[in-house]
Amino acid sequence: MNNELRLKEKYFVEEVGLFFEQSGMPRMAGRILGWLLLSDPPHQSLDELAEALMASKGSISTTTRLLIQVGLIERISLPGVRRDYFRIRPGAFQHSLKQGVERVTILRKLAERGLELLEGKAPLTRQGLEEMRDMYVFFEREYPALLERWEQRRREKQATSEITR
Repeated sequence: MNNELRLKEKYFVEEVGLFFEQSGMPRMAGRILGWLLLSDPPHQSLDELAEALMASKGSISTTTRLLIQVGLIERISLPGVRRDYFRIRPGAFQHSLKQGVERVTILRKLAERGLELLEGKAPLTRQGLEEMRDMYVFFEREYPALLERWEQRRREKQATSEITR
């Protein structure tokens, strides 16, 4: 592999790491995910991840456990091989969005509870919570339909790719 491509891969991995860090996750979680998105083969051992990311095995081990917990990667074993490997979990990003739907519902309920506490208060005082509630009501209604359209599109794409094989 040429050095320019390798450098671009490293920058991609770091960008994913920074995005995860800005989203409240450890930067290493994003770096691992970024590497697994690019790696060939798509499954990597603890040692391979540590070497590729220039990180300690302890850091990789701790962070892969976190990524497994949140449903983005999975641990697999291969027949006849005595080590475990990690790969992007099939449906990982869809799973993540479905968790987002659950968070939207929780936030809508929190807004409603806050509005109950502000019962009878001036409209200006209630404005922030009303906006929060209204936005999350909207997303709670629209998110499932959006996910269903995505799943339908994915099924159609899979059916098309099976026909062309």
